[in-house]
Amino acid sequence: MKDLTQGPLLRHILTMAIPIAIGMIFQTLYYLIDLYFIGGLGANALAGVGAAGNATFLVLALTQVLGVGTVALISQAVGRKDKEEANIIFNQSLTLALVCGLAVLLLGYSLARTYMGTVSSDAETIAAGLVYLNWYMPGLALQFALVAMGSALRGTGIVQPTLIVQLLSVIINAFLAPILIAGWLTHHPMGVAGAGLASTLALLAGVLALGIYFRRLEHYVGFDRKLLAPRWRDWGRMLSIGLPAGGEYALMFVFSAIIYWAIRDFGADAQAAFGASSRLVQGLILPAMAVAFAAGPIVGQNFGAGLANRVRACFGAAMLLISMLMVPLALFVYWRAEGLIGYFAKDPEVIGLGVQFLHIVCWGFIAQGAIFTCSSVFQGLGNTQPALQSSAVRLFTFAMPIVWLSTQSGFRIELVWYFSLGSTFIQALVSLLLLRRQFAHRLIPAIAS
Repeated sequence: MKDLTQGPLLRHILTMAIPIAIGMIFQTLYYLIDLYFIGGLGANALAGVGAAGNATFLVLALTQVLGVGTVALISQAVGRKDKEEANIIFNQSLTLALVCGLAVLLLGYSLARTYMGTVSSDAETIAAGLVYLNWYMPGLALQFALVAMGSALRGTGIVQPTLIVQLLSVIINAFLAPILIAGWLTHHPMGVAGAGLASTLALLAGVLALGIYFRRLEHYVGFDRKLLAPRWRDWGRMLSIGLPAGGEYALMFVFSAIIYWAIRDFGADAQAAFGASSRLVQGLILPAMAVAFAAGPIVGQNFGAGLANRVRACFGAAMLLISMLMVPLALFVYWRAEGLIGYFAKDPEVIGLGVQFLHIVCWGFIAQGAIFTCSSVFQGLGNTQPALQSSAVRLFTFAMPIVWLSTQSGFRIELVWYFSLGSTFIQALVSLLLLRRQFAHRLIPAIAS
């Protein structure tokens, strides 16, 4: 356990964010390796995997429910020096992870075809997406165990073991991707099925490695069979904090699904460009997200300890660091857009549409950074409702005009990207206003205590 209620906040953020960022950079490589080999299979494969990958936002939403609730409650327990409470929450998160993983397998295999048929009208794209999901679904189920263990460590201020496990999974995926997707060594390429299988096997290795760490090295929280039986009160506490955060990611799924629906008449090239470009952006902004993720447990421990001034200062330091990352990143993406997308797409039409997307959305990176930071601080405060509210505002301000415009003659694809950019700035403004209100309502009582 690491005490985050003492010492310089900027140092704490950097100490936690750097390992998280390194892990996320490796996670970026995870995405980019898959993109590189899938891009070589053609536009339909790229579009299918991109559309199927959007469905993972639903799984990410569920993992957020689990992860955010676990980080918030464990970090607050650590701030109160309540080791017993932290251990109870950890074991309950493992039980909840098992339930969620089984639910994902059942619903995922049942609804995959319906989903792919909704977001794409091209038969080859639908087929590619289904094959990818069939092989990747077990890996998605394994995500819950990985998130439960990683979140428990993050709540105690420890991030290095999770970094090592992420590195291991990336190395395994990088090794398996060319073998399974392109048939290196085996001369039996599996195509998009290989991409799904490589990811699943890499995640399985990560779960096993982190489980071994908890068994042998972790001492503050650990596996305890007596604490695994469901405790509905603790589940309710985790869900009350995590559900709004999960809802935030569920709305991101709906947001992307609306985009896929709106642009499907532009063909597989347009969907391939959006899938590749959006995945590229997700990878590039991960280091900035690491700063936001680091802020959450720091805020949680200091809020649990009643240190209101440190909570406010942590938000300011995180915003400063994220802005310093996002400004040069936006300029780089705008300058090198064609080269970046060209690594993963070979068709000139796909590249052109991808460049158009990147040139527009990169100007929203700073606003996106503010959204990340506010969301993480909400988690640390133990109230994620405001993050869900700001996401709902963004979805509403984007979906209503785009759904209407897509039915009009002369509808152009760049309108989708401009409305997406505008809605990002609106969400950032709403998030900042809601955070200001949370500080006014929740930090004053903390001072008094």
